[in-house]
Amino acid sequence: MDLRTFLMRSPDFSDMALADDFASDWTRQRFKKGAHLTRQEQSETDEFALLEGCLASSICDQDGKEVCVGFYVGPCVVTPNIARTRNGLSLVSIVATTDSVLARIDSDVLSNRMISSEPVRNWANGVLREALSRKADREWCLAALGGAERLTWFRQAFPGYEDIFPHTFIASFLGVTPVTMSRLRANHKTR
Repeated sequence: MDLRTFLMRSPDFSDMALADDFASDWTRQRFKKGAHLTRQEQSETDEFALLEGCLASSICDQDGKEVCVGFYVGPCVVTPNIARTRNGLSLVSIVATTDSVLARIDSDVLSNRMISSEPVRNWANGVLREALSRKADREWCLAALGGAERLTWFRQAFPGYEDIFPHTFIASFLGVTPVTMSRLRANHKTR
């Protein structure tokens, strides 16, 4: 999918000329499976729209244990920079789990566009609201549900993702071990 087509799916971009003009600020880039878009604790100033492919974001603790904190299936917008960086450094690593096509824009360029264009501002604010809502839903799931209920929640919130992403990533995302994930899946085969 091209960026203009993706933008035009939003009610904020009913004007094709505006979508074309905004899309011209973005750079298209291909990533091979396994390539990193961002790495935790490295400088990061870009915003990403995933046009094709799949990505996963993770956080690595001081002991080297990696925890998956997000999934993306294109076309979609990756969690905004403001929600995944601190002081210009990435809080997460984002890896392509399939060959992927992205569009990227510097967050300062996007901010300037938001100031000068109400449709861009509305679109970007909507993207941020959706990202924060997904984050709150996952936090609620981890705090309020047991393992079986977490898997049920995941299947409802992310239909089909079990067939797309490695189950080790999903187990990590749900806060269970891969062995527990396997047992839960065996006990709840109907999806």
